[in-house]
Amino acid sequence: MKNILVILLTFSTLVSCKNNTNDNGNLNIVTTTTLITDLVTHIGGDKLNIQGLMGTGVDPHLYKASEGDVTKLVNADLIFYGGLHLEGKLVEVFEKMQSQNLQTIAVSDALDPKTLIGSDNFASNYDPHIWFDVKNWERITAYVVKKLSETDPENKIIFEANGRKYLEDLKALDAEIIATINTLPREKRILVTAHDAFNYFGKAYGFEVVGLQGLSTATEAGVMDVQNLANFIIAKKIKAIFVESSVPKRTIEALQAAVNSKKYTVEIGGTLFSDALGNDGTPEGTYIGMFKHNVNTIVNALK
Repeated sequence: MKNILVILLTFSTLVSCKNNTNDNGNLNIVTTTTLITDLVTHIGGDKLNIQGLMGTGVDPHLYKASEGDVTKLVNADLIFYGGLHLEGKLVEVFEKMQSQNLQTIAVSDALDPKTLIGSDNFASNYDPHIWFDVKNWERITAYVVKKLSETDPENKIIFEANGRKYLEDLKALDAEIIATINTLPREKRILVTAHDAFNYFGKAYGFEVVGLQGLSTATEAGVMDVQNLANFIIAKKIKAIFVESSVPKRTIEALQAAVNSKKYTVEIGGTLFSDALGNDGTPEGTYIGMFKHNVNTIVNALK
């Protein structure tokens, strides 16, 4: 709470001396998660000055803004964030910005609420992990193109062309994902991970998804959660479970130990990227590369 008060006081001070100048005349864009940074970079290219708040492996559920982050936010022309309380500890900062008429855009606003998965664990009452259905990301791409074009009409043609190219890449990704998943028998499509980040993936691609923690990593898995899930794994004869890059692996290791103690062997099938992309310069450092990595890791381990 003290951190939030300090941040909001810093914010109030900086708003009065906001400075939008930059050397190249481009819009200053601030993004929250690595997924959104990657998307906006594909659309804007060198026509935007983009600063991402969160780096590789950073958990957006637990992320706290620093005073330096607030300076970036105040000096931004546009801020793109996930919404649906994904960035739970930044909500008050975004609300303060909106009250000051600073333009913040939740990419989740691109989606019809009827298509969202309900959740009692978030104040929005929706699961915020919307990027794990590629069709959602296609809609969000079109929405980001629209918002950038409205704010910077001089570069509208470039944004739209980049957006069309990226949408083609996303459609190809979706087809590749489906083809890979179709090599896995339906009865083996059960995905057990550290927390419930993959419900949209399960709905879109036909997996039963079970997370040891809830939708937010702010919650901890209890002993009974571990034991109940261990019994489920044994009953369903699941071969592999998965750690996540932005969640401590001790929870999945505890689950594996609980299963093994019951005379059944379950492997850790690999690391999945959930709330953040991989390192810059690697295939997993992009949305498309991350999704391919995840699907290949899941299918190969569960076959």
